[in-house]
Amino acid sequence: MPPGLRARALTLLARREHTRHELARKLAAAGDEPAAVEAVLDEFAARGWLSEARVTEQLIHGRRSRFGARRIERELSERGVSRETVAAVLPALRETELDRARAIWRRRFGRPPANARERARQMRFLQGRGFEPDVIRKVVGGDGE
Repeated sequence: MPPGLRARALTLLARREHTRHELARKLAAAGDEPAAVEAVLDEFAARGWLSEARVTEQLIHGRRSRFGARRIERELSERGVSRETVAAVLPALRETELDRARAIWRRRFGRPPANARERARQMRFLQGRGFEPDVIRKVVGGDGE
């Protein structure tokens, strides 16, 4: 295993947590031999330096105040977090989704929409943030409230 490969992997992990998938992709992009990359990843996993749980916790902690469960779920999947881990954290995210959506809506808009156009704009904003449609309707008042 080339010493430069191990050093690059450590440097990447020192900046932020990575999933095995992310780290493998970044190291392979540098042109390293796949067997050497796998050996480094196996070593790091055995030492506890690679942790899918820490990546998941870090991403959720950083994103939950700004995004909905759908968006966070997609980001976790894109980073290579297993379906089982994603499925385990989604119920907790969905429990607080309405409160988080209301807080984001209040910061951004602060008042109910004046007309249908404004309502649609506010709904699109929350949809882009990854909130569920039923949560969006409750927050914006699109269900006739």
